[in-house]
Amino acid sequence: MSTALVTGASAGLGVEFAEQFAARGYDVVLVARSEHRLQELAKRLNSTYGVRAEVIAQDLSAVDAAPAITRELAARGVTVHTLVNNAGFGSAGRFEEIADGRDREQLMVNVVSLVGLTRALIPQVLESKGAVINVASTAGLQPTPYFATYGAGKTFVLTFSLALRAELKGRATVLCVCPGPTETQFFDTVEVGRKAAIGGKFMTARAVVAATLRALDRDRGYLVPGLLNSANAHLTPRRPRKMVAAIAERVSRGVLSG
Repeated sequence: MSTALVTGASAGLGVEFAEQFAARGYDVVLVARSEHRLQELAKRLNSTYGVRAEVIAQDLSAVDAAPAITRELAARGVTVHTLVNNAGFGSAGRFEEIADGRDREQLMVNVVSLVGLTRALIPQVLESKGAVINVASTAGLQPTPYFATYGAGKTFVLTFSLALRAELKGRATVLCVCPGPTETQFFDTVEVGRKAAIGGKFMTARAVVAATLRALDRDRGYLVPGLLNSANAHLTPRRPRKMVAAIAERVSRGVLSG
């Protein structure tokens, strides 16, 4: 039986990824900081789908997060077929007003641990001809003033994923999903709350994950779920870059009000 490892599995998209992979018959490894939530989810998935559900409580902002997870997998005799790099959080507001260290922690989770865990597990993915799913965002499709670090990190995730996909063609599958506003706890952790959802209609986590797995089945390179999100992603001009950034600043300025 194949195993899917899902980071950020304690809430939102992570729960849905774990649920939908378990429904496909995959064993799952659930990774996040909240061990209590992970244990509850593991019990439910085991009871509902009869799959093996392992829990690894790990803070992905830690420098040694990827090696620590890899050691746990080896100790438990678990080999990963599909890696879902879903964990992430955002910051919003004027760059100089965001709490010192917040953006560094964000990049550790959204970028550094994603790359580290991919590098650590890619031999197993290649051996099983498996897959890597990286969760980016529509915020990464253009400069995003007032979400500068978050958007830039997600741009990295997208370009990293597409480059890796080209390298691994014929040996493993790499898919990057770029959701727009999604009904998850993401907005509870952003300084400005739901005002951070700029443009696009909210989608459910279930719909985003279902669309992602359909794209995986079709071996697509990247996906922007939702018709309006996809239209904006593919029809919005990308150049000249200074003009795009200026327009994005006007669109995003609303997060500063109040």
